[in-house]
Amino acid sequence: MNYSPYWPDSLAHHLPLPQPSLYENLETSAGRYPRKTALHYYGGALSYAQLRQEVEALAGFLQRQCGIARGDRVALYMQNSPQYVIGYYAILRANAVVVPVNPMNNTAELRHIIEDCGAKVALLGDELYENARPLLGDAISHVIVARYADYLSDSTNLPLPAVLTEAVPELDVHPEFSVAIAPRAVRWRAALAAAQQPSPYVASPEDLAVIPYTSGTTAAPKGCMHTHRSANHVVAGSAQWCGLSQDSVILCSMPMFHVSGMQHTMNLALFLGAAMVVMTRWDSHCAAQLIERYRISYWSAISTMMIDFMSVPDLDRFDLSSIEIVGGGGAAMPRALAQRMAARLAVPYVEGYGLSETIGATHLNPPQRCKQQCLGIPIQDTESIVVDPTTFEVLDPGVTGEILVGGPQVFTGYWGRPEATRDAFVEVAGIRYLRTGDLGYIDEDGYFFFVDRLKRMINVSGYKVWPAEVETLLFGHPAIQDACVVAARDARKGEIVKAFVVLRAGADVSAKQIIEWAHEHMASYKVPQIVEFVLGLPRTGSGKVQWRLLQDRENSSPLLAS
Repeated sequence: MNYSPYWPDSLAHHLPLPQPSLYENLETSAGRYPRKTALHYYGGALSYAQLRQEVEALAGFLQRQCGIARGDRVALYMQNSPQYVIGYYAILRANAVVVPVNPMNNTAELRHIIEDCGAKVALLGDELYENARPLLGDAISHVIVARYADYLSDSTNLPLPAVLTEAVPELDVHPEFSVAIAPRAVRWRAALAAAQQPSPYVASPEDLAVIPYTSGTTAAPKGCMHTHRSANHVVAGSAQWCGLSQDSVILCSMPMFHVSGMQHTMNLALFLGAAMVVMTRWDSHCAAQLIERYRISYWSAISTMMIDFMSVPDLDRFDLSSIEIVGGGGAAMPRALAQRMAARLAVPYVEGYGLSETIGATHLNPPQRCKQQCLGIPIQDTESIVVDPTTFEVLDPGVTGEILVGGPQVFTGYWGRPEATRDAFVEVAGIRYLRTGDLGYIDEDGYFFFVDRLKRMINVSGYKVWPAEVETLLFGHPAIQDACVVAARDARKGEIVKAFVVLRAGADVSAKQIIEWAHEHMASYKVPQIVEFVLGLPRTGSGKVQWRLLQDRENSSPLLAS
């Protein structure tokens, strides 16, 4: 194992593989802490006993009224909510497989995932029902429709997202519960009220538990097959790495359909027997209120959330002293923001790295020895190397190449895509590694740093330009809030650098001034020759900039003459 000399104090390098399944984590925590609050939701709450009871009831309905059997896939198409947590664990309790779907997906995108994995039943939020309606009776036989507001308290002074206050659409709900009357839609409350008892739980750690789909920024989304064992390794490892316990209070602001929110908040909390505080939609001011009210101790957030959070005008009036650790990934935290955050919260931002294919972190910064804009070091039982992407020769520290990872958290393959699965792996020195498609390097201390996606390199007159590096440098300009760098076609140089830039509120700067500033802060071949101001950048549900959309848009532009 390539362990860094800065391995966390008192942490074993080897993590005994957890034997229980993901569902059994809930069963254990509910047995230990039945009266303890498992979930807070805008003033409402569910105890561990209540959570387990509703999970059992929904699992029984899935089995007995929807015909779900061991190994069947069930789509989970909703926003963060109590029903998401209940639905996720009910699917597992039914011995089935969770297929999380991005709630921002439209009908066509939903259809692709449903048809690809063969799910016949979907659990969804009522605001998404119209997206699923065209599939009902075609790709889907049953949908169970949740109204998030059903789990609110009678009164709350917390700001509620619009989805909790909007009118509920009328649905056709058949009064009987029988597979024979499919296709049909059933209200969540009606499914629970049926009080169906599930059959015995028989899933093993080697059974499939969840199939998260890749974001599809460069190709059609692919389903990543994960067993209970691979998912549990990430959860147990993260809990130990961050020093969390049953007394932790975890803020769930990351989307739970994404592996970061799923694993590093929801599943982590239930593994520990800790309390989670669920946000349906991101709201920076509400997050500050929740941290103060519930004494949040652990928060996993993407950098865009932290940028927003640190911009709350009256942030200083909130008591944020309960925060013990803040972590995240997806995009590098701007250095200046990390310094501001550390000063305000008195804790570092613990960056990490992972993929849908690894269902969470493969690398994390040691909490006591963090490096900024750094992926961290490989976690327990994880091998990671940097190689030449063509020859697979292992590269020396400081040399950029493709990051490879191997460990218990690596997926078994892509659902229904044996060729893509074969191409995703490579053997180096007798060890089977996952090819991440990410470029990076290792420093002298064994820490990994991200450079860019392998497919994203810009070739400027033979010079290699990594967009992520240019973006990081642009973040140093005081007027720039966000930026995305792409390649623009050029008749003489082949490609040149173009930057899409979002300015801070009130900033007054021209494209020419930004280009002049860039000449002072980076090599001339890296300097954006074109700067286009935009109001915002397209992002995935996990917060990653959809650079491919901007690149495709640029590719359709006329060829530039130098």
